[in-house]
Amino acid sequence: MSYTHATQSLTDAAVLEMLTAAQAKAVAMGQPQCIVIADTSAVVLGSLRMLGARVLSMRSATAKARTSASTGNLSGALPEAVRVTIAVATDGTMTGLPGGLPIRFNGVLVGGIGVGSGSGAQDEEVARAALAAIGADQV
Repeated sequence: MSYTHATQSLTDAAVLEMLTAAQAKAVAMGQPQCIVIADTSAVVLGSLRMLGARVLSMRSATAKARTSASTGNLSGALPEAVRVTIAVATDGTMTGLPGGLPIRFNGVLVGGIGVGSGSGAQDEEVARAALAAIGADQV
């Protein structure tokens, strides 16, 4: 019987590259964003609140990253019927707002990224740019 298993995790370089790429995409679209990257334990590895981004969007971006990291799915894919219950049960740690994407390499989940302060479509576009920057699987 084995008591350990191999895992993959994001490096510091990956986190910095993702934040940089997401910030560049947000600048290009003219929409300041809050960007958060979490590992599969929902621990925040890195974050950035761009000048002009809504201050409370940092909280929703964190919830989006943690939701995607823990479910392995887009935060916006959380079923409508359970969104309020899960948000209350997790004290706002999970959300059904769009803008959270899982971070995977060859199908292996290593974390989640959450972006907030724009529209849901803008948030997801910025998150996708971050995934592309490190060669992660696109959702």
